[in-house]
Amino acid sequence: MGVVPKALAKWDIIGKTIREELQISTMSDRMNAMFNHADAFTALPGSLGTLKEIFHIFSWAQLHIHHKPIGLLNINGFYYNLLSFLDQAVEHEFLKSSAQ
Repeated sequence: MGVVPKALAKWDIIGKTIREELQISTMSDRMNAMFNHADAFTALPGSLGTLKEIFHIFSWAQLHIHHKPIGLLNINGFYYNLLSFLDQAVEHEFLKSSAQ
């Protein structure tokens, strides 16, 4: 299933999907649709919106709202600095190591 912002669908900048395609209006709707339909979460390299979604899903896991697998596709070491930051947050006891 693809979760596609309506703005992209309007301009036909979307690819072909194998199954159902949901068109949503807001980022909040996108997060809810992804959460309700996903069996797991994988983040590809991206910008601020991607980081927001990663931390949103991580925080829901830490709060035991879900127990779905979370992965980062660390292409060319893109997420090394983020992972280092998370290690530092654990070291300074802002996160429990189980949250990583």
